[in-house]
Parts: sequence; C-alpha cells; structure tokens
Amino acid sequence: MTETTEKLGAHEVAAWLRRHPRFLQQFPDLALSLVVPREEGSASSLASYQLEVLRDKNRELSRRLQELYANAQENERLSVRTHQLTLALMRQGSAADTLRAMAASLAEDFNGDLVRLVMFHPVEGLDADWLQVVAQDDARLQPFRDCLTDGEPLCGRLQPQKHELLYGERAEEVQSTALLPLRGVGLVAVGSRDTNRFFPGMGTLFLRMMGESLATALKRFG
Repeated sequence: MTETTEKLGAHEVAAWLRRHPRFLQQFPDLALSLVVPREEGSASSLASYQLEVLRDKNRELSRRLQELYANAQENERLSVRTHQLTLALMRQGSAADTLRAMAASLAEDFNGDLVRLVMFHPVEGLDADWLQVVAQDDARLQPFRDCLTDGEPLCGRLQPQKHELLYGERAEEVQSTALLPLRGVGLVAVGSRDTNRFFPGMGTLFLRMMGESLATALKRFG
C-alpha cells in the first residue's frame, strides 16, 4: 500500500512539473540539489542548467572578490598616504609651513584639482592663492554653519554659496568636493573636475583622519 502511494505521488509531481515548466526558475537551489541520471551521449538539459547556475555563481563570486581586493588595495594606499601626511605635518616648524605641507599633499598625493583652505585667523608668513582668512563670525560662513558645528566631512556637489566662497572665479571648474571642517580652525576643501570623484555616501574615515592631523599639528603653534 505504501509503495503504491509513493508511486502515485511521484507521478503527480511529474505531471505538475510538466504543467509548470518554469518552476525551477523560481527555485534555482532546488535544481542544484536534484540528481539527474546520465547516460551515454550529451547531458540532459537540467544538468546543463545546473552547470550554468554554478557558473553564474562562480562569476559573481569572482567579481565580488575582485572588488574586495581592489578596495583593499585602495584602502592600503590611502592608509600609507594619510600616515605620510601626518608625519609631514608634524615635522613642520611653523603654522605656515604646516598649511603649505597640507595643501601640497592634497594636490600631489591625493590628486586634488583645486585645493582651498579657509582659516579663521591670519597665519603669519603665509600668503597664497589657495588660502583665505575669514573671521569665524563672518556672514559668508553661514552656509557652512552646520558642518562646522558637527565637524563631519561633506562630499559631493556643494551649494552655489559654498562654491563661490571656496573657489571664487574658478567655481565653475569644480564638479565635486571633499570638505573638511576644522572646529575653531577653518575649512579645507579638495575640488575635482570629475563629478563622480567625491559623492554623498562615500567613506569619510580618511578625510576625518587628515582633518584631525592638521588640527592637531596647528595646535602646536596656537
């Protein structure tokens, strides 16, 4: 009695699958677990499907591994550059030299198209086209109040008022920006002509580290 019931169940399943030939598309894991009889000659279509699913998974895993490897390499490069920048800032003998080292590193080591620094207080011995001195209570800094308060870096396309203050006549050249607010010190901006170079949601860990390094280095000349 039991044997008859099992055979009947198998037939019912087979009949149902014939009426629903796309069933395995909804449950690809089931297709991978099925045992397909092989005879001499070409493999069955189901076995071919199983193989193709496995190949797709392998390609996807390979793609993800390549992305992880590329990200790891980029993070390693950024770590080395950030460490070198910190050491360079700590070696400087004045606030002016510290800011020069920061601007040079952002332009050369981090490939910034336009580097701009806004300081709240004058810096003795420093006069450069990439530096502005703007008092902390200046109305022109109003658009930056939020980021100066929370101290978090901003990435992406900035508002026109921010662009105008940071880049002046060259504002139209900049399509994306990484902005580092330094509480009580000022602002550091790295502008790019590439729209996708800096974007909202990108990681800002290294930006925060660079900002903290600069602020700490400047405190020595407070």
